[in-house]
Amino acid sequence: MSTWGQSRGKAASRRGGSSSGQRSEEEIVDISDESFWEPRPRDVNRDPDGAETEDSAGLDAFPEDVELVITSVMMLKRPKYRYRISFGVYSLEVHEDVMIKYRMIKGAVFTKVDLEEIVAADERQQGYADAVKYLSLKPRTTYEIAQRLGEKGWSEETIQDVLVRLQSEGYVDDAVYAQEWASQRVKLRGKGKLWVKHELRQKGVSKSHIEEALGEVSEDDEFESALQLGLKKWQGTTGEPLDRKRKTGAFLQRRGFSGGVVSRVMRELGNREQMHGMDEWDEE
Repeated sequence: MSTWGQSRGKAASRRGGSSSGQRSEEEIVDISDESFWEPRPRDVNRDPDGAETEDSAGLDAFPEDVELVITSVMMLKRPKYRYRISFGVYSLEVHEDVMIKYRMIKGAVFTKVDLEEIVAADERQQGYADAVKYLSLKPRTTYEIAQRLGEKGWSEETIQDVLVRLQSEGYVDDAVYAQEWASQRVKLRGKGKLWVKHELRQKGVSKSHIEEALGEVSEDDEFESALQLGLKKWQGTTGEPLDRKRKTGAFLQRRGFSGGVVSRVMRELGNREQMHGMDEWDEE
């Protein structure tokens, strides 16, 4: 795998709610009890000074045009690298990198407009972490990453910001991806250029990158791959020579090899078998 496809960072988890007030997984609950279905009290936490803080449902609960002073900063056990920032009865959670960038320390003053910018930055950080985690498994195209982040629920703006960052850091490069994919599929996987072209289209790679990548694969490499496949198919096929020829040629075409490559392979197989007419291949 190329270095541009490797993970280089910590994967951040999504913002989670408070765990206080939740029932233990090992606790046996009688759901037939009517009290079980009654509304539960609001989650309440205490900051280091002993004051109660309410878990607010996002920034909507924060007051407008008011200076908000940070009263406590607490590191969460889970998810990792996330902190709860409290402003009296209001609170929000951010990634460690975002907290440091905006100097969110006790006593610092912010407005709701400031916090909206911080929350947006935190979303970009989380989206970036999701993308890096996805890339840690294997290289991806920009289209595949965008699809993944969309499935995770990130906004289009966040997705585009994440893609720009990944590209600037060299984690994503569709041109390099296409070249490596084409080379490996033809040389190691026995796929013809037509097959590879279709695969790269499905992965959202641009036409120019696909053409450039396929141009890097030599005709001899494609022929050698087709020949090895054709020889194996020919030896495993029974019947009359013309019937074996038809089956072998059709098999190679299904693997994405062009009519020209197939004809060349059939001619070579004919020479090895000392048979005539093997160079006359009609595309079905």
